[in-house]
Amino acid sequence: MKKILFGLGLMLLIGQPAFATTVAGVKLADKVEIGNEQLQLNGYGIRKKFFFKIYIGSLYTVHKATSSAQVLADKGGKLIRMDFLYHKVDKQKIVDGFAEGIEKNTPQLRNDPAVKLFLGWFNADFVEGDQVDLAIDKNNNVSVSHNGRQLGSVQSDTLAKALLLIYLGNDPADDDMKEGMLGDI
Repeated sequence: MKKILFGLGLMLLIGQPAFATTVAGVKLADKVEIGNEQLQLNGYGIRKKFFFKIYIGSLYTVHKATSSAQVLADKGGKLIRMDFLYHKVDKQKIVDGFAEGIEKNTPQLRNDPAVKLFLGWFNADFVEGDQVDLAIDKNNNVSVSHNGRQLGSVQSDTLAKALLLIYLGNDPADDDMKEGMLGDI
């Protein structure tokens, strides 16, 4: 009987969904794979503008991190996932937001060729249910996708750092989201 109960318990564990957390009706993956590395959900927060929830920002890392310095020092892959909650966000607002985040946290990179390339990849508005992935592999290859469609990819140590600092820098896009991305879940 103990063996049967153990077997049933094991089957229940194996059968658990790959989603660990539901936030604002969106299921966040427990783990993702980037460049043949397994990344775990490190934390998440909701980007708000005034009273509106714009998107959920999730940070995935190889190793658990509780500070920006730990994320930046980790040589493993990283992923920032944006799950849009708002009914429509103009692409130019997101591009301007990225440019502002780079300007505030890494102003020396405003004219960096990789940064300019990245800002040019976005070619559509974002609507509720859209998902944008900012993936950084262990070699600092940055790739961006929108709903699974590749927008662009470039190898750039400076762009990789700039993207992380938009969310985790001294002047992040959203303080609460930064805290959530680095928090315990």
